[in-house]
Amino acid sequence: MATASIRPAAVAGYFYPDDARVLQAQIGEMLSTAVPLEAVSLPKALIVPHAGYVYSGPVAASAYATASGLRDVVRRVVLLGPAHRMHVEAFALPAAQFFSTPLGSIPISRKDWLALQARADVVVDDRPHALEHSLEVQLPFLQTILDAFELVPLLVGDASPAQVAEVLDQLWGGPETLIVISSDLSHYHPYAQACCTDRSSVEQILKLRPGLDHEQACGATPINGLIRTATQHGLEPHLLDLRNSGDTAGDRSRVVGYTSIAFCESARHAATARH
Repeated sequence: MATASIRPAAVAGYFYPDDARVLQAQIGEMLSTAVPLEAVSLPKALIVPHAGYVYSGPVAASAYATASGLRDVVRRVVLLGPAHRMHVEAFALPAAQFFSTPLGSIPISRKDWLALQARADVVVDDRPHALEHSLEVQLPFLQTILDAFELVPLLVGDASPAQVAEVLDQLWGGPETLIVISSDLSHYHPYAQACCTDRSSVEQILKLRPGLDHEQACGATPINGLIRTATQHGLEPHLLDLRNSGDTAGDRSRVVGYTSIAFCESARHAATARH
């Protein structure tokens, strides 16, 4: 395995611990204490936040605790998040064939990596991925709750929701595939204002109404795409957690909002599919 084919951890020791044992202990603690607002069936897709673990980790843990029953089922994770560090036209796929964290290396799905390159809106470029945290911070959680799996990591730039929905539909797969959308909510508002803004944004998602903007969520584009695809596939969103940095580890003068939402097959859709 050539070193050049590995995308090394960029924010270990900054967003989360760089010592494997400390990291495992921290994730284990967050998962064991997570109490989702709603008990749901096993999810097909998740929206999870991507800040430093001290800030958003407990909120993310509510989603990953809900998905922990997928350990023996999921073998592929489709992971989309916004590009913070470098402009991306539509979608950026890494050239690297492994993503590394203190918990080990995760292989990229070679089949999907090759297939996605046939799309005119996908560029293969390691540069946007090199320092990006939105995908990386999800990986130690995924490595903890799942057995061996392959990764399809896409950074989303100026894509349209329709393009995102098309990519998600292409990668949808069956029960072996979990879709994870990495996004925070509002940024740097006073606590009371953030609570109001974020509650409104979450209500919009729960009603499956696309049209979120980037003031509401930095991952608005992939969320809007997921809403479109989830509607087509008969998924229902369930709120697992909604807090902000003022609730977890920061002061309340300028907070960042976080939510975890699970998308699960609706009972009505499941019944229809059986007939």
